[in-house]
Amino acid sequence: MIDKQVLRTELRQRRRDHVAAIPAMQRGLLFRRPPEAVARLIPEGAIIGLYHEISGEAPAGHYARWLFERGHRVALPWFADRNASMLFREWSNPFVDDLLGPDPFKSRQPAAECPALIPDLLFCPLVGFTVRGDRLGMGAGHYDRWLAEHPPQLAIGLAWDCQLVDHLPTEPHDRPLDAVITPTRLYGPF
Repeated sequence: MIDKQVLRTELRQRRRDHVAAIPAMQRGLLFRRPPEAVARLIPEGAIIGLYHEISGEAPAGHYARWLFERGHRVALPWFADRNASMLFREWSNPFVDDLLGPDPFKSRQPAAECPALIPDLLFCPLVGFTVRGDRLGMGAGHYDRWLAEHPPQLAIGLAWDCQLVDHLPTEPHDRPLDAVITPTRLYGPF
């Protein structure tokens, strides 16, 4: 049996090495907008959940701006503290990063007074994934719990190609994704 924490450590290093090898100019051209096959699945007026990436994660900021320009409300994870459940609050303008403050996990989040939203479609960060949509996250279970309580119309992972693995150890509480987008492929919808 594969130990999840050992696998996380290996995949995080693989991800760091991969991202470091991509020239900054080229990185800025990746993940500009959802692939057309995914864009067609996004209902008009849908609330879109995204994330503010931490070092090494597939960037979601271009998606936030692209979706916002098309009239969607954009929401980011929000935590009152490290032990709190994950909520989503509106990022009223993804073109203005200054609207965000620090969160308890080295990322950024909307202010506490921003409206709480429940996304219709969720783009998720991940550490690893399989071609079947299994997802390995950071280990705290925030996304698995949120997905269990608020199943969106679609839950889609954003990843680098190097994060693909043949198999992930899954547990009953792990929630699979409906699709995964990398710079070179769309896996799914499953």
